[in-house]
Amino acid sequence: MEIEDGFKYPVGTLIEDLGKLGLITKILSSGALKTDVAAIKWRRNYEISYNDGDVQIIAESTFTKLIDKGVIKILSDKSKP
Repeated sequence: MEIEDGFKYPVGTLIEDLGKLGLITKILSSGALKTDVAAIKWRRNYEISYNDGDVQIIAESTFTKLIDKGVIKILSDKSKP
């Protein structure tokens, strides 16, 4: 399965983030987000929707660091059979 724009985790990946369930709902490539905040606009981002209704945009690099530290756990990765 090819992951969009080289992102490691595809849309539909289920996560646990500090006890909350979340789902990657969008992949935002550099320049795709319509914002005036350059730090957000020119990085690669995941949009994550949580089971409590919260929606967050997180940089791909930060997301990876939080996984490495165990803060975010991947529960279901659609890119793996």
